[in-house]
Amino acid sequence: MTDTVYTGGCQCGAVRFRVRGQLKDASICHCRMCQKAFGAYYAPLVSTRGAELVWTRGEPKRFRSSNFASRGFCAECGTPLTYEAPDGVAIAAGAFDDPSQLPPTIQFGTEGKVAFVDRLHTLPGRTTEEDVEEAPFVLDIVSNQHPDHDTVAWPPEGRP
Repeated sequence: MTDTVYTGGCQCGAVRFRVRGQLKDASICHCRMCQKAFGAYYAPLVSTRGAELVWTRGEPKRFRSSNFASRGFCAECGTPLTYEAPDGVAIAAGAFDDPSQLPPTIQFGTEGKVAFVDRLHTLPGRTTEEDVEEAPFVLDIVSNQHPDHDTVAWPPEGRP
């Protein structure tokens, strides 16, 4: 039997990782510390406990956010990458190349939960192309973001 392999990295590609093994502890944390670390209403995280985490390109810079935890992020583009505590390392779910494989199964820090989060699914939604009248530049966007797969080198020659 072969282990499952997951890959991912930051937005610019300076930091990439591989996780080999079963990932079964995906969560959302609503605590204020996670909100600030992610610049969002909550932090989606996937524990790597029991799996092998390897940094395949670069390594996160770390900020000691409390007496127990450090937060890893890309020093080049700022992408939040890790929550590191005595019980293990969790990776930001959105940093995986296919985050849809890792649905959350529990919520933590609910004392900090922003009340409207439970109603986000009721908001109207639009695709990027549907916003072209208000923001015509969206049709001309050329992404400098690293693709959702490993590359030998990044960025490609001639790109920033």
